[in-house]
Amino acid sequence: MKKIELLSPAGDLERLKVTLLYGADAVYIGGEKYNLRANAHNFTFDEIREGCCFAHKLGKKVHLTLNIVFHNEDMDGVEEYIHKVVECGIDAFIVSDPFLISYIKTNFPHVEVHLSTQNSTSNYKAIEFFEKEGIDRVVLARELSKNEIEDIIKRVSCDIEVFIHGAMCTCFSGRCALSNYITNRDANRGGCAQVCRFSFSCPHEKDFTMALKDMNMAEYIGDLIEIGVRSLKVEGRMRSLYYLATVIGTYREIIDLYYENLLTSKRMEVLQERLDRVANRETSTHYFMKEADDTDQYYTGRVEVSNQDYLGQVIDYHDQLIQFYERNYFEVGDLIEVFTPDGEHISFVVEELFNDKMESVSVARHPDSIYYVKLEGNYEIPEYSMMKIVSRREK
Repeated sequence: MKKIELLSPAGDLERLKVTLLYGADAVYIGGEKYNLRANAHNFTFDEIREGCCFAHKLGKKVHLTLNIVFHNEDMDGVEEYIHKVVECGIDAFIVSDPFLISYIKTNFPHVEVHLSTQNSTSNYKAIEFFEKEGIDRVVLARELSKNEIEDIIKRVSCDIEVFIHGAMCTCFSGRCALSNYITNRDANRGGCAQVCRFSFSCPHEKDFTMALKDMNMAEYIGDLIEIGVRSLKVEGRMRSLYYLATVIGTYREIIDLYYENLLTSKRMEVLQERLDRVANRETSTHYFMKEADDTDQYYTGRVEVSNQDYLGQVIDYHDQLIQFYERNYFEVGDLIEVFTPDGEHISFVVEELFNDKMESVSVARHPDSIYYVKLEGNYEIPEYSMMKIVSRREK
């Protein structure tokens, strides 16, 4: 059985490298045009080329989003743009506008074309149509149940990709005009203002919100594998390095343990808690096991607390000293954990801490400053390893 693909977002070159190192089989990125994350850093042609070289050396792939809903003025330069990014080495385009399919497949038959979830594909007849046009993969609408997904897979021949983790759109993806009407920013051309996450004042009532909880399908990865899904997609091109390293690393472990028949319920509890702690919103499986209802949505407000577990990103480990960029406060006596791209998790109590001048200090309290922490032992702690809090020192 060919192992299922784990597909990660990457909002910039550093995120691309981190997610691939932490176990993604492929990444999806946006160039400087025609993608739905206009506010992300996005990739220049040189960065696309470097990212593709990095991925291909690891035997992994890069997918590029070309998924806005095109208007007439967007046509200028799109063919030239496609030529340039293909020359940079991308492996697949993710498109929502059907006119792109035949153009790409005619001119670049070696590059795959994937139909974006922006097309809201939710039935097998639509997929049969797009297969005739040459589509290689369809990213299904996120509003489908397990039974619907399984039935589609049985009836079609192209690869099927589904979202498994991250933010959800309150409206059907690709069919929302809230942002257009309220902020004059087109959600389907890269300008979504996330109006569905606004809090609206109601006279004599609590503030009203309509935001959906995030998606978390960790406990159902085995089901998705068994029904024949080809690719598991994580949302979040604008998420932090720590978030992506944690989420991708955790799903990598879930997938591998499942194939090895080693994914016990006890281990799943640990991995699920890891995913829960890295996020600042509640999660749900939404439509997968039942019709979505009020338990999948924030109707009367929500509290989003920024994650304080993340302590720092490792720069180097030498002579039993971890050099790192500090992100959140911690101090001598705290129990912390270092986790690596190789899947290692090393817990230890901080006994010695030094600032960038190698002066002994008791606390790290200056985000983005360089610190050193003592870790005795014989460990391999590569660049891009992450540090997080396990428990605070008792006072």
